[in-house]
Amino acid sequence: MSTDVRKRSVTIAGHRTSFSLEDAFWAELQGIATRRDMAIAELVAEVDEGRDGNLSSALRLYVLGDLQGRLAGEDNLDESPDPEEIPEDQ
Repeated sequence: MSTDVRKRSVTIAGHRTSFSLEDAFWAELQGIATRRDMAIAELVAEVDEGRDGNLSSALRLYVLGDLQGRLAGEDNLDESPDPEEIPEDQ
């Protein structure tokens, strides 16, 4: 996957807006939109509404938060203890 930053454009709130994202972030953003059954423009608009900084940074942080949340959810599903955490006398 390329590390190049690419300019992307979507229409939100009736106007065209652009942002720059690496391919990896774009792919994750598309995956989130697909899982949420929404258009990429809808997802970008949602992030845009709640952002403080620039849109590109807000989208990267959104993707990071989504990935962290999914990883935390996977950890909770794994009920088996870590073998290194089991005391040796058991």
